[in-house]
Amino acid sequence: MAEIKLTVGIIAVAYNGAHIDTRQEVQFEGEKLGEYREAGTGRDGGPTDTRGTVETLYRADDFRLIVHTYEWSHWQGEPDVETLCEVTEADLQPGGRFEFLGAECGFGRPLTLEEALGKASAE
Repeated sequence: MAEIKLTVGIIAVAYNGAHIDTRQEVQFEGEKLGEYREAGTGRDGGPTDTRGTVETLYRADDFRLIVHTYEWSHWQGEPDVETLCEVTEADLQPGGRFEFLGAECGFGRPLTLEEALGKASAE
């Protein structure tokens, strides 16, 4: 196990130029299992490289699964937000809160036919 150091909180530059920083450091023993990166949505509704999300999965030394989420933006007035939450393996499966992260880290499984048809009809 390694020492993991992360931050949680918000950092932003307001429209008037003021800096807002509520980040705090978090430290624990564990291992990084993997990460999933997702492009953000631009003003036109399409993908953009000026905002996005990075989800990272950790296993703490007490075997809890922890997700660090980093939502970032290069736009003034839009904050960078870092959060931490404990998850279960169900959260990492299809239909779970972090299904794409779970798939990247080997926790996923193939979709059932019903799940695939449901996703297709939702699009």
